[in-house]
Amino acid sequence: KRFREPKHERRPWRIWFLDTSKQAIGMLFIHFANVYLSDLTEEDPCSLYLINFLLDASLGMLLIYAGVRAVSAIVEWRQWDSLRFGEYGEPVQCTAWLGQCILYILIMMFEKVLIMLVLLIPQWKKLALLNPIENPDLELAIVMLIVPFFINALMFWVVDNFLMKKHRTKAKLEEREEDSRGNSKVRYRRALSHDDSESEV
Repeated sequence: KRFREPKHERRPWRIWFLDTSKQAIGMLFIHFANVYLSDLTEEDPCSLYLINFLLDASLGMLLIYAGVRAVSAIVEWRQWDSLRFGEYGEPVQCTAWLGQCILYILIMMFEKVLIMLVLLIPQWKKLALLNPIENPDLELAIVMLIVPFFINALMFWVVDNFLMKKHRTKAKLEEREEDSRGNSKVRYRRALSHDDSESEV
């Protein structure tokens, strides 16, 4: 995906790694949560895990998007520069990545709780997607390898767009500059490219 980005907006490898590592941690959280939840009932654990996973990849994606937008709005309102998704300071600050990672995990926890509430609907227990498959090894391979490989690739691509640095337009930057005149000095990132330096107004 990085190579598909416009050259003037393409992230350095370090920034790309910091962006995607947040996703990887979030995916691990969801995976272990789904494994734990699939063993809580007497239903087929593979079917329940797959239902959880597909809900995370569909309804969960919308919830993650809504969560990221809501958190980003609060961060902009409060001017918490280090918590803007995809921006880590110059030079890169590990504390900025850690703060953003914690925010993303909280969003994933919010998403998982809502998915669990959806699964309380009785009809989900009647849905046994993999009952026709008698081979347990094939069932396990479909649930844990084949389906997650393709769905995770799609989710990483889409969620990366939520978490990567947003490039502000020149007009927005000028408006912010006007708003900040007469106040104490405020450091902000031009955000036109990753090579731009910070400025003061």
